[in-house]
Amino acid sequence: MDDNAKVLLDTLVEGRSAEQEGEPLADDRLFELFCLEQILKQNELSQEEIVAGQIGGGNDGGVDGLYCFLDGSLVEEDSEILDEDFDPRKIKTGVELVLIAVQVKRSASFTETSVQLIADTLSEILDLAKDEDTLQEVLSPELISRAVLFRRAWERLATRHPLISVHVRYATKGDTRKANKKVRERAKRLQGSISDVNSRAHSSVHFLGARELVDLASQEKSYTLQLTYQEMATADQSHLLLVRLEDYMRFLADEGSLRKHIFDWNVRDYEGGVEVNKEIAGTLGDPTAPEFWWLNNGVTIICSTASSQNKIMSLDDVQVVNGLQTSVSIFNYLLDASADDPARDRNILVRIIATQDPDTRDRIIRATNRQTAVQAASLRATDTIQRDLEKYFLGHDWYYERRKNYYRNQGKPAARIVTIPYLAQAVLAMGFSDPSNSRARPSSLLKRDADYNRIFDPKLDFGVYLWLAQTQKFVDGVLRSAKLQANGLTNLRFHTAMTAVAFKFEGRVFDPKQLTSLIEEMFTPNEVFKAGTVVAQAGEAFSKATKMVKLDQVVKSGDFTEFLLDRLFPSEGASPK
Repeated sequence: MDDNAKVLLDTLVEGRSAEQEGEPLADDRLFELFCLEQILKQNELSQEEIVAGQIGGGNDGGVDGLYCFLDGSLVEEDSEILDEDFDPRKIKTGVELVLIAVQVKRSASFTETSVQLIADTLSEILDLAKDEDTLQEVLSPELISRAVLFRRAWERLATRHPLISVHVRYATKGDTRKANKKVRERAKRLQGSISDVNSRAHSSVHFLGARELVDLASQEKSYTLQLTYQEMATADQSHLLLVRLEDYMRFLADEGSLRKHIFDWNVRDYEGGVEVNKEIAGTLGDPTAPEFWWLNNGVTIICSTASSQNKIMSLDDVQVVNGLQTSVSIFNYLLDASADDPARDRNILVRIIATQDPDTRDRIIRATNRQTAVQAASLRATDTIQRDLEKYFLGHDWYYERRKNYYRNQGKPAARIVTIPYLAQAVLAMGFSDPSNSRARPSSLLKRDADYNRIFDPKLDFGVYLWLAQTQKFVDGVLRSAKLQANGLTNLRFHTAMTAVAFKFEGRVFDPKQLTSLIEEMFTPNEVFKAGTVVAQAGEAFSKATKMVKLDQVVKSGDFTEFLLDRLFPSEGASPK
């Protein structure tokens, strides 16, 4: 059975390799990426988010992937929590801050040495008394840049008394049943040492072998669910249900965890301890409060088909498009509530609309979310240009994800999936010669209307958008084949793409409309390598001139972009007014 699991695992990894376009990944990196995808499946990260957390090269401390989550959402470099002027009072007391550290080995066994290495690394990362300069003596810049996200978030949230959780995942091709006693004892000591950092900290250390990885890979998210109700009113393909909160909780839960994927089409993520969520929790916890559905607008669910029998509604392709704040507040409250809590017998109003028409879905999403104050940036996915881009990409066998992980969950090749942020970064880097902002603002690039309207211009030939996405994907693939450390790839990719395009255009690009003439042109690996070499040399020169040592600081600097462009085209000067 152990041999069968290894054979199946190798087959799955080979299948993952077949999805890659361009230069294939090295075996170690491919296996590493596969393991990270399976281990982080429940966290529902995009491909770019997974890759951004990969660690490589020397002094990685036995950590191949490091990820920080605040209340279930990934913390990135431009996350609001890390802003200097962020007010921690926006976050609820006792919020969960999670660090996931992953170690991957292609060997067929688990070793004490590997466990001890990651234990030593975590002891450094979790010691807030050690500053970044001290950490640099033993850890790589790539690892430190990821660890800093967790450390800074922890420091910012100190007054909110966060619940710290640190989870270690150690994956190999081995059989977990054969992990010897000394290895397991070492893992127990590691778990104990994590708990010693903070008396309220939760910790776990799990081994994953071939069998566990195969099982994780076979897990598919269910979009076909059943919802028990008390009363129902029906008109054509729409239904209005009165549902016990206990039954709604079961609908939301998957083995004790929230089914986050059924909220993919909701325009907002959970907003934590904001006033409305405090009020919902207060109502649930007040036994004298009126019936819950009298005080709450309820939730809206879109599905492809809906049928009812014996007061159970069966739903296909479920998406909760409005009511995420209410849903998560109910889930969080009942998760810790006693079995006889009266809130379990209260009711919520659930609207169900069955439709297979994508335009109708978007109109419903927009309409239901206009009832509350939602920033325009939250509704981007339903904009006409976004829907049109998705159709255009599909017509060319590419997949434009307006909804996070929509095509990934359908098993479409990752190399041909393009998210809204990814396309925005590509347009900004190559179309506006602004790779520094592409690198510095991975998650906040489209928050301002002015930025969004500049990047997504309906007057721009859609062929340019597709070409820019394809070009950035190709550049990423070539840089991966160069076996750059993960952080090096993250830092250099946008500047390399800009430089390669500038060479082909034979000048600095000020507007993506200038690239219309290039959309039939393809790049060669040598052209990308040449551009990457130029960027690396310019980075070294800029670092010496400015005493700016860290690569991620260099590439996030607009001054570096100007420095690079001046070296490329010294006679062109600044952008025309």
